[in-house]
Amino acid sequence: MTAFGVSRSPRNIVFGKGQRGALGLSAKALGSRALICTDERLGGEPWFRAMVDDLTANGVGVQVYDRTIAELPLSCLDECTAAARPFGPDLVIGIGGGSCMDLAKVAALMLTHGGDIRSYYGEFKVPGPVLPLICVPTTSGTGSEVTPVAVLGDPERAMKVGVASPRLISHTAICDPELTYSCPPGLTAISGADALTHAIEAFTAMQRPATPQLPHQHVFIGKNLFSDRYALYAIELIARSLPRAVANGDDEAAREDLMLGALSAGLAFGTAGTAAAHAIQYPVGAMTHTPHGTGVALLMPYVMDFNRGACRDEFAAIAVAMGAKHSGQSADALAADAIDRVRRLFKEIGLPATLAELSVPADRLDWIAENAMSSQRLIKNNPVSLDVAGLRRIIDAAYHGSPMQDAA
Repeated sequence: MTAFGVSRSPRNIVFGKGQRGALGLSAKALGSRALICTDERLGGEPWFRAMVDDLTANGVGVQVYDRTIAELPLSCLDECTAAARPFGPDLVIGIGGGSCMDLAKVAALMLTHGGDIRSYYGEFKVPGPVLPLICVPTTSGTGSEVTPVAVLGDPERAMKVGVASPRLISHTAICDPELTYSCPPGLTAISGADALTHAIEAFTAMQRPATPQLPHQHVFIGKNLFSDRYALYAIELIARSLPRAVANGDDEAAREDLMLGALSAGLAFGTAGTAAAHAIQYPVGAMTHTPHGTGVALLMPYVMDFNRGACRDEFAAIAVAMGAKHSGQSADALAADAIDRVRRLFKEIGLPATLAELSVPADRLDWIAENAMSSQRLIKNNPVSLDVAGLRRIIDAAYHGSPMQDAA
């Protein structure tokens, strides 16, 4: 790779146990009236009330919207912004998982610019700065606290849709591993697997010619110098911590590594982007109503198999990051080992291995392939060129649980 890198990230990233205590002063520097987007469960937690008290003690008025719904339907956004407008917030805080933080992003957008949220779907559609954002994750998965995208569920569309713009990146991300201690094993597994797929797809994304125009032509520019460093670090951290965090949620070292890994994966894919596993998951998720992290993790080994010929060196590096011994093994052997390690890790934490296990009907595989093609920001990022036939090969393998020959 030539020495070319782009990094898009928050102005401030605060990481560490107890750092949720930085929220009050962080918010005070940005405004005096904060809208908080969270969900009903988190809104009742004692630590959440302590964070609200911290805000008020620092002179920041607070309105809490605690009815965020997973997968973020548009009705949630409409209800949140309608309730917030009379309050007149001058900053927005997202506390929770990806849906809570994504709601904070699009609420900041709509409270600033108004209009129809559908006019902002796609890349670079946000016309100007939005209200300042602070994001506080309570799961180790989506990386939304540092990324330029928010994903919503639009009932008029078969799949989830995204608003992608560097203007949606939070001003401040506060990442406190203590907030993940109560995350149950199943959610820990799903969200951590999501983070690992972010890192793998960022590290193996298409590498585009390094023109001066590139960062202005694509929100997700593909593989680059900075995203590679973040991605490999994320893979190392998640591979060693995810099974431990699932098995024992009180393992503080594992929780810390997992949150740092998810954050690093967010910094990687927030610039490089993701690819085929995410594109295929959108129609699979819409059809089966299964969690996003489950779908991308299930698909990841099959997508890696398909891309192996174009990514042997990257897969070899992934294998080493996951614990393989480099000496004495060829790049081909290490690449195969990487795919096997990813597959075994997901099996160890209890995730399904085939689309059939998600009750995907055998007669809908063509529909999945055709609809996956509509996610062009993901399709164009895959290291091997994709068409419907190529997607169908991946989907067939994932349905039957069968290996395939790589495409390159």
